[in-house]
Amino acid sequence: MKHFGLIGYPLSHSFSKKYFTEKFEKEGIEDCTYELYPLENINNLPKLLHKHPHLCGLNVTIPHKISVLKHLDWIEHDAKRVGAVNCIKVISQSPVSTAFSGEVAFNNDDLFLEGHNTDIYGFDTSLGPLINDSFDKALILGDGGAARAVKCSLENRGITYTTVTRKRVEGGILFEELTAEHIQENRLIINTTPLGTYPNIDECPPIPYEAITHRNVLFDLVYNPAETLFLKKGAEHGATIKNGYEMLVLQAEKAWEIWNSNKIK
Repeated sequence: MKHFGLIGYPLSHSFSKKYFTEKFEKEGIEDCTYELYPLENINNLPKLLHKHPHLCGLNVTIPHKISVLKHLDWIEHDAKRVGAVNCIKVISQSPVSTAFSGEVAFNNDDLFLEGHNTDIYGFDTSLGPLINDSFDKALILGDGGAARAVKCSLENRGITYTTVTRKRVEGGILFEELTAEHIQENRLIINTTPLGTYPNIDECPPIPYEAITHRNVLFDLVYNPAETLFLKKGAEHGATIKNGYEMLVLQAEKAWEIWNSNKIK
C-alpha cells in the first residue's frame, strides 16, 4: 500500500485530501491512500517519515513551503528559484542502491527527499490559453507566498510584472497608487491575495475596476467562491476571467506524476 499525504499546520480544510480520495475512487486505484498529517514544527518531518515508512509523497502547505527546504536532499530548479516547495517525493534507498546511484540522502538517512513546486506548473498551464505574445506586462496583486510561483511563471514567459501591495515592497507600488494607466498598460492582472475568499465574499483588491476593458485578463488564485468579487467586477467590464480551481487540479496531477515517476530527479 502506497501512502501519500499533506503536511502543514493547521489542516482544517484540504483540497488535496478531497481531490486525491475522489481520484482514487474514480480511477479504481486501490493500493493508495491520502491522509492529513498536521505538523506544527517542520523539524519533526524526519520523525513523521520514519513513523510512516510507506509514505511515497507529500504535499506541503502553509506554513512549511519555505522552511521545509532545509530537510530536502534535492530541489528542482524552479522550486529553488522561488525558494518554496509544495511537493516532496519520498524515495527509500537501500545502501546498495545508494552506492550505485551515487546519491546520498544527507538529511534522512535511508530516505532521499526530492523537492518540487507544482504550483508553478499549475498556474502556468492554466494561464497559457488566456494570453498570447502581446501580453508583455502584468500586475501581481499581493506579495505573499502564493505570489512566488506566479512570478516564476511570468519570468519564464518573459512577462515583466509590477507587484502591488498595501505596504511598500522593493520595486513595487501601493494599491493607492494604481491608476487607469496601470490597468491599460498591464493587461494581465493576477490576484494572489486571499481577498474575496469565502466567507468574505464581499471583499476584493482595491484597484480601479472602471479602467478594465475587454483587453484585460483577470486571474484569481482564489477558487472559493468560483467567481470572486474581483472576477465579477472584471467580467462586468468585459475582461476575460479565470479562478484558481484548474490551477489546483493541475498542480495536484503534476504531484501525482512526480510521485509515480521511476526517475530520481
